Amino acid sequence: MAKGYLNYVLHAHLPYVRHPESELYMEERWLFEAISETYIPLINYFQKLIDEGIKFRITMNISAPLITMLKDDLLQKRSLKYIVERLWLAHKEIYRTKDNKALNDLAKYYYYRYKEQYIIFKRTYNCNLIDAFKKFQDYGVLEILACPATHGFLPLLNVTPNASLAQIANGVQVYKETFGRDPKGMWLSECAYIPEVEPILKEFGIRYIFLETHGIEFADPTPIYGTLAPIVSPSGIVAFGRDLKSSEQVWSSINGYPGDPHYREFYKDIGYELDWDYIKPFVSKSGHRVDTGIKYNKITGKTDYKELYNVDDALSVCELQADHFIASRIQQVNDSCTRNGHPTNYHMSI
Repeated sequence: MAKGYLNYVLHAHLPYVRHPESELYMEERWLFEAISETYIPLINYFQKLIDEGIKFRITMNISAPLITMLKDDLLQKRSLKYIVERLWLAHKEIYRTKDNKALNDLAKYYYYRYKEQYIIFKRTYNCNLIDAFKKFQDYGVLEILACPATHGFLPLLNVTPNASLAQIANGVQVYKETFGRDPKGMWLSECAYIPEVEPILKEFGIRYIFLETHGIEFADPTPIYGTLAPIVSPSGIVAFGRDLKSSEQVWSSINGYPGDPHYREFYKDIGYELDWDYIKPFVSKSGHRVDTGIKYNKITGKTDYKELYNVDDALSVCELQADHFIASRIQQVNDSCTRNGHPTNYHMSI
């Protein structure tokens, strides 16, 4: 009999940043960067796991504002333009760095990376990534959660109860129109809970929710297993809590994996470093230097001198840290069972 289960829960949300009147607004780049750096790579690896016959299950929230933007024709066209511009910039970089093998290899890495993104985004999914996520849910490997309509903070909105009702009702409606099914679970905005929203959640068929750590630990009565097992509210809604130990490992740049010196240095980007006339077509249309996505350095450490990024080294470190993460969760399960006995339904949320 299994001692426990590891529940991977990914949260995908961006504020609504559509500006049809002009391309000068920099906020839309948040969406373009998220598509390039997060959503396409995630879709790519989901597909690879399926192609390799590897069984997996992932839970993921996609907020209503993000769904709406990913389905929008204008933003799809601008997102494609962003990827094509990165591809062209990487092509130029191959020529510019031809006399420096290490830099040239990295330029080629980015060229093939953006070329793959172009193929996935344009040719495979016709610029609509929601179709990809829906496909994986229909396959049975992805469980997509609903979210309040504008990612509104329900404890504050509930001073006007109809506001909470509107948030949940419209969030569920967007979900049903997009994915063709009723949502089973909901990612409450900022994982914030108040008992007053439970009747609304029940009315719209929500069976489980995700809460911040203290939302579980300060429950009455105090849960025996803390966030390491779900709890059930008086009305029958199951609540999962975010596990702090897991979160620290994947979020903290000090105690977790993101600060590893082998990973890319986010804050060194050629958009800030190369000659203005060269880089101008690839930065903000308003004339400001911004990130291009092409970064040649690794974190290295707390120093102004940053060494060149090495893709193979970073991948090797990533594999080691993935093994460490799983080993840590197994140890967490064993330690909890030793202290508290064997929970009948044991989960961890990240």
